[in-house]
Amino acid sequence: MARATEPTQLSLFDVAPPADPVPAVPRGDAAPSAPPAAAPPPPPPALRHPQAQREVLLGGHRVGYALRRARRRSIGFVVGPEGLAVSAPRWVGIAEIEAALQSKAAWVLRKLHEQAERQRRQQALRIEWRDGATVPFLGEPVIVVLDARVSGTVLDAGAEALPGIARLVLRVGLPEHATPQQIRDAVHGWLQRQARRIFEERCRHFEARLGVRMTRLALSSAATRWGSASADGSIRLHWRLVHLPLASIDYVVAHELAHLREMNHSPAFWDVVRSVIPDVERVRRALREHPLPPDD
Repeated sequence: MARATEPTQLSLFDVAPPADPVPAVPRGDAAPSAPPAAAPPPPPPALRHPQAQREVLLGGHRVGYALRRARRRSIGFVVGPEGLAVSAPRWVGIAEIEAALQSKAAWVLRKLHEQAERQRRQQALRIEWRDGATVPFLGEPVIVVLDARVSGTVLDAGAEALPGIARLVLRVGLPEHATPQQIRDAVHGWLQRQARRIFEERCRHFEARLGVRMTRLALSSAATRWGSASADGSIRLHWRLVHLPLASIDYVVAHELAHLREMNHSPAFWDVVRSVIPDVERVRRALREHPLPPDD
């Protein structure tokens, strides 16, 4: 299919989005009537954007927001990890901006809460780099064991930590007094090598089933994307996908390869994905529950 008018690159989707925009509010338009909304969840403790110049009272909570004047025709809201940011034309007054915010108060508070929860889950993923640390690999916990007798890094089955529950052990050829940075670098190096091996294998598997050809595979460490595809056939996959179960990896791989047939997110695109991942909705929801781990 011709791609002359299609974008050259599309992302999978923002798993830990720096921005969660709400549809812009046109100037002068009254807020549409709607049935009473359910009360928003309790907001996060911090409701102030670090670059906030103004505050507004939304649903009984003071929210500090960053206001940016821009060459645009409507008011736009974005809720990201730092908080609420508003873009508005230069000729729109503060009263009109804050009236628009009031019309979206429940949405803003809900998104602030979701961002706080996402950050809490990210913090829970932080690893203390030491002998005995636990690292996820293909959805399974792996125990890091420092062993100076080992050359390089070796994965093997460890003793049963609990009856009937086998644990994997990653033996790292470092002395017991190795620094956290040394341990982190050794484990990350091993994970990235495994990521390239696994991703290449899964890409070749789905290439054949989808009838497409990948020209290049690159590992990514993007802050907000699990993967992306370009019209020239190149695929980028976040190396930290290797932490997740194979079903999640397969979904991301199939998603990006499907873009080589449909460089969009049209119904035809989702039909292509569904042809190889029949339960795409369930797998996609599960992936959204996995925030990108912090850059530890």
